[in-house]
Amino acid sequence: MDLIRESSLFQSLTQQSREEAREEGIEQGIEQGERRSTIGAILDVLEIRFDLSEAHPLSTRIAAIDDLQHLKQLLRAAIQVPNLDAFQRILDA
Repeated sequence: MDLIRESSLFQSLTQQSREEAREEGIEQGIEQGERRSTIGAILDVLEIRFDLSEAHPLSTRIAAIDDLQHLKQLLRAAIQVPNLDAFQRILDA
């Protein structure tokens, strides 16, 4: 077993696995940061436009969304909808 661990192929594969795991972790961290930022932007827009409080049930629902593309669509909707009811209909769809 020690011979396998000392082989250059084993060490190379181990290093490659570590690098891939690190890169994947970085990508996940970036996506999570973008997700949190987009949620914050949606809530800011809704607060400014419609006086939505953090305690409002919509805030909790928005914060629970994991899909970044869906959040980006909701951000655009928050900017464009005429009222909070219209936003809620989009969120419910």
